[in-house]
Amino acid sequence: MEYQTILYELADNVATVTLNRPETLNALTQQMRAEITHALGVAGKEARVVVLTGAGKAFCSGQDLGDGSSAANLDLERTLRDEYLPMIRAIRECPVPTICAVNGPAAGAGANLALSADVVIAKESAYFMQAFSRIGLMPDAGGTYELPRSMGAAKAMGAALFADKITARQADDWGMIWEAVADEAYSAQVEARATYLANGPTLAFKEIKRTIQESYGNDWGAQMAQEAKRQGKLGKTRDFKEGVVAFLDKRPAKYEGR
Repeated sequence: MEYQTILYELADNVATVTLNRPETLNALTQQMRAEITHALGVAGKEARVVVLTGAGKAFCSGQDLGDGSSAANLDLERTLRDEYLPMIRAIRECPVPTICAVNGPAAGAGANLALSADVVIAKESAYFMQAFSRIGLMPDAGGTYELPRSMGAAKAMGAALFADKITARQADDWGMIWEAVADEAYSAQVEARATYLANGPTLAFKEIKRTIQESYGNDWGAQMAQEAKRQGKLGKTRDFKEGVVAFLDKRPAKYEGR
């Protein structure tokens, strides 16, 4: 597939997906949502980690309100169901770790697109905004799910009602993202985190993702059962054996994802 609104690059087992409409602050269009969904499917098969980021000075400003239908006849239910849900699901269910590298403002659906990744790393100068209520809407694209789970009900409610900017440092302090990084160190930190995951035990990462995500719907006993079952499977992998031998030999492990 030839992409028109994103860039896709694969290097050293790292797939980088870049939102590439900088003239609109990478606002999301129907085509961009389809391309992101497709790219995540490709990356899950040929990479060991995915980095999602934005071109220019913003990560993503949310829905492009000038895309297609006018606001008066926009079918938001259909758009969310048929376009946003597949995109967010592609990120959440990607079999390899996903990093969202927030290089600038992330607003509306753009903020929640970022939060759907496994790990969010943001420049200190970036910010997040649940801008929906400013135009008479509620958070979507997974926002009502991710926000209370990452930052607690009180902060999530305030973020949704007031639509205030949340700085990257606040997001870090509140547990909304993994880390806020000084602008001058941001690129190197994203690269280091991606390299670590690309060289790590891919099968273990896959089970970590799935088991933590499923924990929201499990009681304690069910979660313990899943831990035992999946840990037993990982204990039979080549990567586990390599990890133990490397530890005993006091050398870096060479994981192959099998």
